[in-house]
Amino acid sequence: MRYETIAVDFDEGVTRVMLNRPERLNSFTVQMHEELADALTNIERSDEVRAVLLTGAGRGFCAGQDLSDSSVAPGSDRIDLGHAVETYYSPLVRRLAAMARPVVCAVNGVAAGAGANIAFACDIVMAARSAKFIQSFAHIGLIPDSGGTWVLPRLAGQARALGLALTGEPLSAEQAEAWGMIWKCVDDDVLESEATKLAKRLAAGPTRGLVATKRALRSTFERTLDDALSMERDLMRELGCSSDYQEGVTAFMEKRAPHFTGQ
Repeated sequence: MRYETIAVDFDEGVTRVMLNRPERLNSFTVQMHEELADALTNIERSDEVRAVLLTGAGRGFCAGQDLSDSSVAPGSDRIDLGHAVETYYSPLVRRLAAMARPVVCAVNGVAAGAGANIAFACDIVMAARSAKFIQSFAHIGLIPDSGGTWVLPRLAGQARALGLALTGEPLSAEQAEAWGMIWKCVDDDVLESEATKLAKRLAAGPTRGLVATKRALRSTFERTLDDALSMERDLMRELGCSSDYQEGVTAFMEKRAPHFTGQ
């Protein structure tokens, strides 16, 4: 597929996916959804991609849904926002959360509506100091979608989640970091380099173990302590037979840097 609304490149095990409609603050259209879905399929099929970096072009990460798109215009005979959520946004969030690679999100400006919650769906979020997260649904009579009703209370707690969702007030990157909602807030001029460095570090790591860690932590709220202990046992049993574990221990004993293959 030829991409017009996203840009994709690959370097040192990392595929960078850039939302690329800067004139519309990278807001989503059906075309962007379809192109992004295709890019993620290619990533999932590749043996070379070991980490993903998601970011946006221009002065914003993503303003959510493009409200000028005829498919969501009020009064249209075809409007069905539930269809858009079920067909595009929910599958995207599920794929990011379950992807068998670490996913880093670099938020380079405003992340509003679905854009904010898609960022929160990634494994590690790094944001520019000027970035803002906005649950803008409150301004147009909707609810937080793209996993927002699930992720906000888990990241921010019930009181803060309700405050963000009901008021739609912008949340600065610095405050999001202070509240533990994102991994790190950095100066604007180093966001790209720091996020890329992080993604490449993860790509060079024992990705089989990293993905297992992601799987275990993401499912923790569904499990009792006993269930979690059993899962830890099973995953440790599996990973103990991996080439990366053998390499990691050998490198430690030999006092050298490990060379992981993700196997």
